[in-house]
Amino acid sequence: MLDLIIIGGGAAGFYSAIQVAENNPKLKIAILEKGKEVLGKVKVSGGGRCNVTHAQFNPTELVKNYPRGEKELLGPFHKYCSGDVMSFFDEKGIALKIEDDGRMFPTSNSSQTIIDCFLSEANRLGIQILKHSGVTNFELKKVWEVVTIKKTYRAKKIVIATGSSSKIWKNLQKIGHSIVEPVPSLFTFNIKDTRIQGISGVSTNARVAVYDKNHVDAKVTIKLSSQKKRKPLLTDEGPLLITHWGMSGPAVLKLSAWGARILSDLKYKFEVHVNWLPDHYNDSVIQLLNEIKEVESKKTILRTKAVDVPRRLWTNLVRASGIAEDEKWADITKEKLQNLSEQLTDCRFNVDGKSTFKEEFVTAGGVELSEINFKTMESKLVPNLYFAGEVINVDAITGGFNFQNAWTTGYIAAQGIIKN
Repeated sequence: MLDLIIIGGGAAGFYSAIQVAENNPKLKIAILEKGKEVLGKVKVSGGGRCNVTHAQFNPTELVKNYPRGEKELLGPFHKYCSGDVMSFFDEKGIALKIEDDGRMFPTSNSSQTIIDCFLSEANRLGIQILKHSGVTNFELKKVWEVVTIKKTYRAKKIVIATGSSSKIWKNLQKIGHSIVEPVPSLFTFNIKDTRIQGISGVSTNARVAVYDKNHVDAKVTIKLSSQKKRKPLLTDEGPLLITHWGMSGPAVLKLSAWGARILSDLKYKFEVHVNWLPDHYNDSVIQLLNEIKEVESKKTILRTKAVDVPRRLWTNLVRASGIAEDEKWADITKEKLQNLSEQLTDCRFNVDGKSTFKEEFVTAGGVELSEINFKTMESKLVPNLYFAGEVINVDAITGGFNFQNAWTTGYIAAQGIIKN
């Protein structure tokens, strides 16, 4: 008989196990992991550096990074926030550093530092780590019976910390919980377009807006009584990265997180409008280009980068405007000037599909939040059943926020277990 079983050997599972064991070293605790290795997501996070958390220490501001879970996480973050995570690792002899964008990493720049810390603590505290122990069923009789592919375990309490697991969600439905249908979050946009071909790796600040391309275009000149000007479904401004398959970077990833369900409904076929000069609009850019035309009249347009965009992008946008490679500013027509301005401020692309990073895959969906007591992370429906991490309907944008959810909910679950 075990006192506690943690189902899932990831960040949230280890954190909750360690927090419980530190408070009561006498408890018999086991972590069940279906794979041959634990902490897989920790290993690949942040390109192998492990983006531990984010340097946002105000809970009210921190929750704004969670498309799902903003309201529910406010109380937990007041109890356990980013600063507490820093203290935890500091006590274990692991220093964290804050980068310019607020992301926090171990100073070693290696996720193995975090993995070694958790494994060392689990060993010190006598926590059993049972690999190759995929759970096939769990149900509450007088105590919890947890069936794995190897054997059946019995425990007084269990924590579900499996992340996105369809099998576990189905088992939770069987014992009475509701599951919000999962859809992908944090993905990049697949775009095939000559304007971004051959310039992968280019990154620049941009404003990106998502439109349903099935709606009537605002540029249609025929007046229809039913016609309405299109409004964007989603907008964001930030770094945009051009890739071999389309667009990525923080601006795109934020849109994919906030619009996870909207973009799923569109079957990942939609239109994006990119303003490569987010501080400007069409009229002001036309005025600027006319000024350049007067000053640089003898120079070729292609070689005179008139605005603050990467050189390779400028070249592609000039070509897309119908401007010849040897065409001079003095010779540009009003129509071509308008084309160039639109390419710079309202550059339209068709998105057809998405790409996800399987190792860092994040899902929107999971256990219905109204069925969880966020003061303890215990199920409101089934006693002695606790949750931690992404198994519940909480997810965040990139930047260490998903791990902060794992640490906080793991800690809150541990406190609930200890006090109950």
